[in-house]
Formats: sequence, structure tokens, C-alpha cells
Amino acid sequence: MANSDPELIITFWLWWGLFSQLRRRGRGCGESGAFILGRRDGAKLRASRILYYDDIDPNALKTGIVRLSGSAMSAVWEVCESEQLEVLADVHTHSGSSEQSRSDQQYPMIATSGHIAMIIPRFARSMFDLSGVGHFRYRGAKKWDAMSPPSVGFFTLKFGGHS
Repeated sequence: MANSDPELIITFWLWWGLFSQLRRRGRGCGESGAFILGRRDGAKLRASRILYYDDIDPNALKTGIVRLSGSAMSAVWEVCESEQLEVLADVHTHSGSSEQSRSDQQYPMIATSGHIAMIIPRFARSMFDLSGVGHFRYRGAKKWDAMSPPSVGFFTLKFGGHS
């Protein structure tokens, strides 16, 4: 990966909250997910807020897999506009590994080139297994690049932006 790719920065505090909520919302037996919102600062994407799928679509987790309604995206854009944020990434859990499913590859949450998608394995049971986190960048036309695991910074996790 080129160094010019944006680097997503998430504080440990936000990461801990994200993992805790994904685990709780999926109840250890179903997928859960969220959008990571924040601001761009040059080549750095600074996460500041998490917007959980079931908060914007109460039925999103009912089947055991994530099924977010198209109308729920209006709520995402409203939050972004009112808080002057943007969607930096999406994240969801899987029961086993963090590999993308066929559905993940074919139907990105945000179908814009450069969008970041993360998959947390084992329904978010361990926030400390960073090597297990799947991190993908959308290239467009249903093509993705698998990225390296996050690096640990000073009270932060950094996704991308490094070779």
C-alpha cells in the first residue's frame, strides 16, 4: 500500500467502546455493526463518533446478519450534516474469521472508491487481537484491497497510511 493512502486513527477509548457495544449488540451469537464517523485532517482520518446500525435501523440485526435498510442511510447523512462529520469507515462482526464474505464484497456499505471496511472476528470477543481484524479498502467495481493489521500509536490505533 502506498504511503499516500489515508490513515484512519481511532483512540483506544473509542475502540474499546466500539468492541464492547458490538459484542453486546450481537449477544455473542449474531453480527453487529456500525459506521465510524469523524473528520479528515489531510491524509489522516480522525474518528470521533460511532453510529451503530441498530440505532438507525432497529431491524438491522434481527436475522443474525447485518441487513441495513436503504432508508436508514438518511439517518447517517443527517448525523454527518448536523455534526459536520463524514463516514470514515464501516465495521461489522463475523462469527469466525475476519475474511470478507461474498456479500461483503458484492454489496459495500459505502460504494465509493477508497472507503474502508473492517471486519471483527469471533463476534468481537477480544479487542486485543488486532492481527485478527480484517481491514479492507474499496477500489470500486466490487474490488477490494486487503490491508495490513492496524499499528499501535500513542493511545491510538492506526489503520492504513503505512507500508
